[in-house]
Amino acid sequence: MNDSRPQPPAHRPTTSRGGGAVPWIISLTLAAVVGALLFAGGYLAAGAGGSSDCAAPDEAFAAFCEAYDRIQAEYVDEVDPEELAEGAIEGMFQYGVRDPYSGYMPPEQFQQARDDLSGTFSGIGAEMAIRNIEDPEDLAACTEFSENCRFVVLAPLSGSPAEEAGVMAGDVVLAVDGESVDGSTMEDQISRIRGESGTDVTLTLQRDSEPFDLTITRAEIELREVETRLIEGHIGYIGLNGFSAPAADQFAAGLAELLGDGADQIVLDLRDNPGGYIDAAQKVASQFIDDGLIFTQESVREGVREWPSTGDGIATDPELPVVVLINEGSASASEIVAAALQESGRATVVGEPSFGKNTVQVWGSLENSGGVRITISRWFTAEHNSVAPDGIQPDIKAARTAETPPEEDPVLDAALAHLAGDPVADETDEAAPSGSPSASAAGIVVGIVGSRPIC
Repeated sequence: MNDSRPQPPAHRPTTSRGGGAVPWIISLTLAAVVGALLFAGGYLAAGAGGSSDCAAPDEAFAAFCEAYDRIQAEYVDEVDPEELAEGAIEGMFQYGVRDPYSGYMPPEQFQQARDDLSGTFSGIGAEMAIRNIEDPEDLAACTEFSENCRFVVLAPLSGSPAEEAGVMAGDVVLAVDGESVDGSTMEDQISRIRGESGTDVTLTLQRDSEPFDLTITRAEIELREVETRLIEGHIGYIGLNGFSAPAADQFAAGLAELLGDGADQIVLDLRDNPGGYIDAAQKVASQFIDDGLIFTQESVREGVREWPSTGDGIATDPELPVVVLINEGSASASEIVAAALQESGRATVVGEPSFGKNTVQVWGSLENSGGVRITISRWFTAEHNSVAPDGIQPDIKAARTAETPPEEDPVLDAALAHLAGDPVADETDEAAPSGSPSASAAGIVVGIVGSRPIC
């Protein structure tokens, strides 16, 4: 059927009553702009919500993947995926876990920590420190090396490459391999000075006058965790610096040597010992405790694990007096030993309250050669006391002060006075009873709050 309705002319534009071509052109222009914006908006929306190479482990991480994709696609500058990943891992621990003892360790820091726990590393063999020359008591102000915060040698280890090359206690390290240490941290420089055995490192040192360079060939260093000596011919002093892998065996050998030399009293120095392997703590405490429970390890997932005496101790005779020295630097595994000896009545504790750490960590490596430390449990004494947060309270209080000369040791003096039966100044002060170490009533598992700065 034919359509007889009139048709509009094929090329006649439709205009508004305002007349003319301008409104028509404006309409086309606006349409093009709106279309472009819609296209751009659609592109951005697709970029934000489209397919992603980030695999979220569960729905909670979907926003994480979206944020990662948007940074990669939209951030103004080029970003390093490895830095983004490390930042994300650090953020998970810092803002998600919120545990000061759990965290991420970058590759160099993780390797250094593992070397310390293994008891061997490759380096020059020198114990280092940071010294505030403007205010020696304010070490908290020295987070980085600077004009006032100097990188100094405490002492070269005996027989080490550092000692053989002529490094001396008190030397100030100004540069490593020609690069100034200013602006860096202790961890940065320990990692730089350590290195493959047989390679060289050059330290720029200042001793008395003009700086000088000293080139040292790195070698394998075995940490000596134990220091022993006889005091007054019959008091065996044994200092334990850490609970690394060889520490328990070194401790047993040192203790046997003291007893063989005629020691009839023992001073165990755990000051500034930051901890280490938990099974090493069990073995050290067992040298003094014949049988029974040393401590327990407890968690929601694993329940309660008991750590009893190993039963092979060589200083378990109750007629052998023992004094344990502690301070705020005595942490974790140190506190396990000190608390066990105090609570069992096997030893008198002298010094200052300890650090107050009752958590246990496991360390694991990551694909980027970094590592994580994760709190897996808490430990408690045999009587289920906790040292957190107040630390072990000493039976006899003694401490260094700002006025104490470097050659004097009032804590050791208090211990010796106690062993001699002499009155001790703070012995009558209120302290926690020996059955309560806290003021508030194996394998790769470690508990450590710091490490010795040895390079």
